[in-house]
Amino acid sequence: MECNVGKKEQAVRFVAGLVSAALGFFVHFAFYIVALILILTAFFKFCPLYKALGISTCEEHKEAKGA
Repeated sequence: MECNVGKKEQAVRFVAGLVSAALGFFVHFAFYIVALILILTAFFKFCPLYKALGISTCEEHKEAKGA
């Protein structure tokens, strides 16, 4: 898997995952699923949806393309 999630977005995804996990505890179980997805995509620095759409916020990927 190639990197398509940048460092800033990785941090945002991780924090949003933690907030979503807290909401899952207090509001509804479905937030746990969202939390799991956000935390896993932050950990692996790979988002399958970004891959399908051809999006990348990864700094190394942008430097390799020369952008």
